This record gives sequence, C-alpha cells and structure tokens, in this order.
Amino acid sequence: MGAFDLTVGVMLLGLFLNTYLYGLVTYQFLIYKNTKFNDALWIKVIVALLFFTDTLHSAVAIYAGWEMCVTNYNNPAALVFVGWTIPFTAVATSVAAILTQWFLGHRVLVLTKNKIITGLIAILSTLGFIFGVYAGIRSGIINDARNFAPLSPYVICWLGFQTSADLLITFVLTYVLSRSRTGFRKTDTIINRLIRGAIQTGLFASIFALADLFSFVLHQDTNLYAMFAYPIGRIYTNTLLDTLNARRELKNNTTGTMDVDSGNTYRLQNHSQTLAGGPAMSVQSIQVQKETITDGASIDAKYSPNDSLYPPAKV
Repeated sequence: MGAFDLTVGVMLLGLFLNTYLYGLVTYQFLIYKNTKFNDALWIKVIVALLFFTDTLHSAVAIYAGWEMCVTNYNNPAALVFVGWTIPFTAVATSVAAILTQWFLGHRVLVLTKNKIITGLIAILSTLGFIFGVYAGIRSGIINDARNFAPLSPYVICWLGFQTSADLLITFVLTYVLSRSRTGFRKTDTIINRLIRGAIQTGLFASIFALADLFSFVLHQDTNLYAMFAYPIGRIYTNTLLDTLNARRELKNNTTGTMDVDSGNTYRLQNHSQTLAGGPAMSVQSIQVQKETITDGASIDAKYSPNDSLYPPAKV
C-alpha cells in the first residue's frame, strides 16, 4: 500500500463515484424536464434546487481534487488541512437530504394520512440537517484534520438522524404499499415498482451514510470518510428523480386496452330462489365475465401513473 492510498487515493475514488452519479442526475433531470408531468410548483422547485446543489457541489468536488493533486502536489503537509471544500460537502449533503426526505415524508402523509409518523420523519430529518450544517461549519473552523476528535458526537448525530429518517421512510412506504396489492397483475406490477423504489430510497443512502460515519469515527487519520461523503448528495437526488420519473414507465405499462390475467374471471354466485309450493333453495351458478381495463381507468387512482402518489398541481 502506498503512502497516500488512504488520503489522496480514497478521496479520488469518492470524486470519481460522485462524478458518475452526477452524470446520472443530469440524465434523470433531463428526462424529468422533457416529460410533461402535471406536478405542483413546489415539487418542481425542489427538483431545481437539488439539481443546482448537485451541480455546485460536483464542481466544488472537482476543485478539491485539483487542489489536492495539483496545487499541493509534493506538499504532503497540506493533506491535514480541510480548507472549505469538506465543510461545503457536509452542508450540501445536508441540504440534499432534507429536501429529499421532506418530499418523501409528504408521500408518506398522502399514503397513510398519519401525521404522527410524518411528524417523526420531519423531526429526524430536521435534526440531521441541523447537526450536518453545524458539523460542516465546525470542521471549517477547526480546519486541521488531526483535531477532528471533538466533531465525532455531532457527526454521529448528523448521520444517525439522517439514516433513521431514511430507514423509517423506507419501512413505512414498503409496508403500506405491500398491503395494497389487489391481485390484478398490472396493478400489482405498479405497486411492486413503487415498493422497489421505496427500498432504494433508504437503502443506498443509508449504506453510504453509515460507511461515512464509521470511517470518520474509526479512521480519523485517513480520508476514508471522503470516499463516502462526496456521493451521498447525488444518491438522494437520484432517488427523488427516479421516484418521479418512474411514472413514465408506469404510464407506458398501463396505457391502452388490456385484459387482466388474460381477461377471463370466473365468479361463483349464490342465488336464493323460492320454488312454487316449496322452501327456499340455494342455487349456484357460474358466471363467466371478461374484464378489461382501458387506459388504466380501473386501477385505483392512488396508483395511477400520472398521479401515483403525486397529486396534480392545483393552479
């Protein structure tokens, strides 16, 4: 292992991954912008803010790599000073997290109508944001990575609250959606797609947040935490945009006339008939009925492609 593998090397890996994820963010943002979704203004504002934050942060990340590898080339003493790029990373990540979590918290409220759970998500997300911003500003004030030990409690609170909000959102969405299956193939396909998105919502962000937390606490003499810290914000934005853009796929799956499970359903019905001069008798008849869904109209409105968990804008 080289002398700079755990300082320069791991940071560059984080920058490479961040740049790749920013490419995905840009791609998904263009899809969202070019697809005419009937979203409320506040949703469009959140998307724009996240894309702006990601663009600015990715530019800062590239500058951080340049400063470390070019400006301070052959100057190992500069590696212990964080400058302003690491504090900016903490703040930008906290902004991306709270915007995404509040948005998904609103989805939870739409599905569950439970203000207690939604309030808990908002509290966890807000606490994570506050501790994240404070930890970032404090790291800039300290500036010397060798003196980062006092930051550990704030980083633990920041990433702990942030991860808790992610996992709570994932659990609630997965639980509610899994109990909403109807038995119809096309409808369940939509619900399964939403469940997959709900799991992705918290899984990847939580993995990177916990890796960032443990590497910062346990390996403060390295830059290992930077490998996970830089991409987290892009993961949140990709999550939100994937959730929004999934409606295009769902719309394509449900548009047109289709038969549900080959179109034939068989129902066994009981009819009570009274025969002349005799007691009432129960007569069973089998009724064959062909059911079709046209333009997805029969699917529960809660899972319709255009409004799937996203009510239309009220202008």
